[in-house]
Amino acid sequence: MKIHLGYVALSLTLEDTSYSRTMTYTSYKKKDAEESNKILSEKIKNNINGLLEILKYNYDNDIRFFRLSHKVIPLATLDEVSFDYMSPFINISKKIGAFSKKYNIRLDTHPDQFCVLNSINEDVVKASFKILDFNNNLFKLFSIDGKMVIHVGSSVPNKDEAIKRFKENFKNLDDEIKEKIILENDDKTYTVLEVLEICEELKIPMVLDYLHYKCNNNSEDLVSLLPRIFATWDNSGFVPKIHFSTSKSRKEKRSHSFYINYKDFINFLKKIAVVDRDVDVMLECKGKDEALFRLVRQLKFYTNIKFIDNVNFILDKESFT
Repeated sequence: MKIHLGYVALSLTLEDTSYSRTMTYTSYKKKDAEESNKILSEKIKNNINGLLEILKYNYDNDIRFFRLSHKVIPLATLDEVSFDYMSPFINISKKIGAFSKKYNIRLDTHPDQFCVLNSINEDVVKASFKILDFNNNLFKLFSIDGKMVIHVGSSVPNKDEAIKRFKENFKNLDDEIKEKIILENDDKTYTVLEVLEICEELKIPMVLDYLHYKCNNNSEDLVSLLPRIFATWDNSGFVPKIHFSTSKSRKEKRSHSFYINYKDFINFLKKIAVVDRDVDVMLECKGKDEALFRLVRQLKFYTNIKFIDNVNFILDKESFT
């Protein structure tokens, strides 16, 4: 089975390259709309160029899997800010899609914690629809075929009612957005099995988050669930996606550490290897690309894993002998 490693949002190596130059709403209000929109447009252009530089860096280092930050387009989901963040940037944005398609780079998003599709607050639900619409527009803007990761969300007043609300609100989404959503288990509320059952019913691909599973489970046998989890991706056009991270400490077990604990990662690889299916693994750690490269060096030293290139590898029977 082939494993592609990816990282989240930004490169720590490229200290002078960013694509999340932001503008606060407070700053936006200090000037008239025309002047503020001009400043905002310049930031967006710089962000798009910065994103392209990061993708080129990723390509040079054989990284084919990356999570986009929504900060590339500041203030886009605020009702108080009215500007066209699509058409003025189409030409420059096409470079992102063209580059990612040419070199087969997978790009996904992860809408923030304010996206709660099953909230009991109608305003929050409306805002969540807008957040998902914005993420979908990012894919359109960059001419990419990606997925957006969300959580089930609220458990008020109980899980049964909350899951019912999630299903109802999901069905009210535009078909185009529904096709891009992938659902992840979380570290406090919804377990792997609970999310898997929702995904199977609604035909949503499931993202297994391994740290969340370790923090929040009902003693489910993860290995026995893997074939079902991976099967949710069968008609998606993508290989299954997994999130992997290491706890910052025993006291802060839900927080991500700077680096990946290579021993934990090797144990994780042994679990997923029984399914023998290609997988993309997103490393969620503070160390970003630096943590990815450190993990690769450790895998090369401590295992017999066969690397295809700088960061991607094959798992087989000889990987751990």
